[in-house]
Amino acid sequence: MTVSNPQATTKVATYCYQCVAGPDLLKVKVEDGVATAVEPNFDAEHVHPAAGRVCVKAFGLVQKIYNPNRVLQPMKRTNPKKGRHEDPGFVPISWDEALDTIAAKLRGIRETGLLDASGYPRVAASFGGGGTPTAYMGTFPAFLAAWGPVDMSFGSGQGVKCYHSEHLYGELWHRAFIVCPDTPRTKYILSFGSNIEASGGVCGVWRHAAARVEQGVKRVQFEPHLSVTGGCSAEWVPIKPKTDAACMHALIHVMLFENARSRLDIDFLKHRTASPYLVAPNGFYLRDPDTRKPLVWDLKAGKAVVFDTPGIDPALDGDFVASGLEVLPDEELVTHEAIAVRSAFGKLLDHERTFTPEWAQGICDVPAATIRRVANEYLDHAEIGATIEIEGRSLPFRPVAVTLGKTVNNGWGGYDCCWARTLMACLVGALDVPGGTIGTAVRLNRPANDRQSSAKPGVDGFMDYPFNPTDKENWIARPQIRNANRTLVPLVANSAWSAALGPTHLAWMQQRHGFESFPEPTQPDVWFFYRTNPVISFWDTPQVAEAVAKFPFVVAFSYTHDETNHFADILLPDRTDLEGLQMLRIGGTKYVEQFWDHQGFALRQPVVSPQGDTRDFTWISTELARRSGILETYNKAISRGAAGVPLKGPNYDFSLQPDRAYGVEEIWDASCRAASAELTEGAEDHGLEWWKEHGFRTIEYPRLQWYLYPHLVDQGLRFEMPYQERISRIGEELGRRLHESGIDWWDRQLTEYRPLPEFHDFSHLIKHAVISNLGGRDEDFPFWLLTARSMQYMWGGNVSLQMVHEVADNVKGHRGVIMNPAAARKLGIEDGDLVEVRSPLRETRGHVVLRQGIRPDTLLMVGQFDHWITPYAKDFNVPSMNALVPMLMDLTDATGSAADIVPVSIKRIGGAQ
Repeated sequence: MTVSNPQATTKVATYCYQCVAGPDLLKVKVEDGVATAVEPNFDAEHVHPAAGRVCVKAFGLVQKIYNPNRVLQPMKRTNPKKGRHEDPGFVPISWDEALDTIAAKLRGIRETGLLDASGYPRVAASFGGGGTPTAYMGTFPAFLAAWGPVDMSFGSGQGVKCYHSEHLYGELWHRAFIVCPDTPRTKYILSFGSNIEASGGVCGVWRHAAARVEQGVKRVQFEPHLSVTGGCSAEWVPIKPKTDAACMHALIHVMLFENARSRLDIDFLKHRTASPYLVAPNGFYLRDPDTRKPLVWDLKAGKAVVFDTPGIDPALDGDFVASGLEVLPDEELVTHEAIAVRSAFGKLLDHERTFTPEWAQGICDVPAATIRRVANEYLDHAEIGATIEIEGRSLPFRPVAVTLGKTVNNGWGGYDCCWARTLMACLVGALDVPGGTIGTAVRLNRPANDRQSSAKPGVDGFMDYPFNPTDKENWIARPQIRNANRTLVPLVANSAWSAALGPTHLAWMQQRHGFESFPEPTQPDVWFFYRTNPVISFWDTPQVAEAVAKFPFVVAFSYTHDETNHFADILLPDRTDLEGLQMLRIGGTKYVEQFWDHQGFALRQPVVSPQGDTRDFTWISTELARRSGILETYNKAISRGAAGVPLKGPNYDFSLQPDRAYGVEEIWDASCRAASAELTEGAEDHGLEWWKEHGFRTIEYPRLQWYLYPHLVDQGLRFEMPYQERISRIGEELGRRLHESGIDWWDRQLTEYRPLPEFHDFSHLIKHAVISNLGGRDEDFPFWLLTARSMQYMWGGNVSLQMVHEVADNVKGHRGVIMNPAAARKLGIEDGDLVEVRSPLRETRGHVVLRQGIRPDTLLMVGQFDHWITPYAKDFNVPSMNALVPMLMDLTDATGSAADIVPVSIKRIGGAQ
């Protein structure tokens, strides 16, 4: 694959998708065959949400090509000993030797059996960056699909670095893998730790800036430290770490008890939520004996009727006497005659009654007056009763939104906060309507590219959801992969993403010790990984390194040497972002602020001739498939769309022949033709050359599809709020199955399965869990250590780029441990001093950065550093919290996640640099 006219000055269209806030469409200036600059693609100005602009990470792509530290040819390990202090002894080898070595391992596995004696897949794979590696790994997803069972258990940060609980509960309640405001229309945003100005990419920055100027939006940022987002907000509220749930409960209390009921959206609550459903004595819905549909109290008829009876006026609150059926876990039935029942909304009132602002003030250190004011401002901006026309349809207009960031929406308290955020939207009718809190992508439900189509009718008037089974007959007692996601977490479903959203640390913990009544822990025979560095990015990173060192055969797709591929047996250098070929689906609604008025495809293409003896990922994938004997199923997987574009549709068919090894350009030419045909309903089939010239193509995406509300209305469906009857039933069934199998080490997680979140002081819970497991006294660890995302570094794997580092150094906090000056003075610490930060697990060192914008009880380490192999980055001398956070079952919530927070101490050990 060569680049034409190498001596000309050209601008080549491509994309940047290094993080989930992309893709950004861009052009690369090429002079005399050398890439010299990255610039926005203004051809996309009319379709891209940020008018074709690109974020800071994209400008490092030129350096990424010419980085002198790149791995430019295949290499193999010559030192059989693996350890941090062992020299791998990497030596160059040919592609034939590298691929034949891997293929021999794979063929041996196929002969022996794809599963080992414990029932686990013998092949494992790990990818970083929230799914973005698929935008660069060509047809490797088709290789994995063709292979068969692959263990995706071994996480690189999932569950602790991501919006984990939001992914699961968001998809359950409103098909929202990621939740964000309807930024172009909202007027008031409550942000609990959502650092959108760093994690939202250029679209996030662009849209929120426009919202401030054009709509006068007010954003209130609740966060222990003053993040970039806090600095761009109208107000910063320095809340105590991990107490957001208490504050949100108090906001709900003010809305329910300190305001007239008329300030809520009563019609929405009655007809679009489960608020009027009657709850029987055992905590489950009272149901009609014949249909098993939940009952509501009809104010017109003065009796209990099924919820979907036409023309009724369901009571929102009250105590009633009714008869019916109660379905308990495992289909146990209880018949009730003339019993006292209460509506789900009444249960909510009982639950929230004691959560006053004064109560919350004592836990989260936010003044009660602030909580009341913010709650009333939220109601003031909600515009109950207002409507707006979207593409000819009248919809509710509710310009208020609530967003959550990581450490708030994962780990203990994540359920409470996700529930409270969704409930606050329901109370004013602002869930998935214009101006309100909306969802973007869908990943656990099918089809994954369309929220509306995934919202199919299910039981009780709610959307169907693919829970993993918890009944005695179908529960998956024997884990299918090492993190046991489908065994332990019903909510995680069974999609291609589910494995990475299970309790990924269990896979790493198994490498040190097994779990009672679980299969014997084993290592994968072959582990592939790409664009991930778990020895840096996970928690308790020394333990991860120890585990990786014991893996028998590791294949690393490598850009530079790094801390994880230090333990690899084979290094395979793929072509970088601006050297490879691939097609990517763009537009629609996808992640964070990436909701577009268009949808289509963009092409990633080589802008210059590749460096060294690197190869396109599609070529590598095809060769691995051919040499390991799965070429036919691999080609069929590509044709089905496993590489991103189905090659066959109603009016076209560009499918590959099963028995032929295709070239890279042939595969992507077929994909280009299929993409063109998909967009034009078969009328056009532009090939690769056309896409190389134009870079992208889109069609309009209906604005109406930004919002799930009209689809639910059309389907007669409700949002499953506020009362979580299904979660409660499933949790009890799961507990029975686990106990029947002799498993009691998941009991703490079972306590989270409640119809209404049972409040705990989660900061106390976390601190107690760490100290009780590892030792020490509370007073020995008086600070909370947190981390925050950096737009410059997050997800991009670009810590080895000098330009990115230079930009980051201009943003306060990237050089050390951020600390409050008043707290520092008490300990004799001055700005720039070398300090030791110690958790009950271990210690790390770095230089302190004093700033006012952080609570006195909080320390902050921006990003993930502490590198010891990665070129350039290893000389930063910047610490990371990851080595200080233990992997503990007591820190794991019911969804299998934990959070970036740990109790620590700090002391001065040296002067300033």
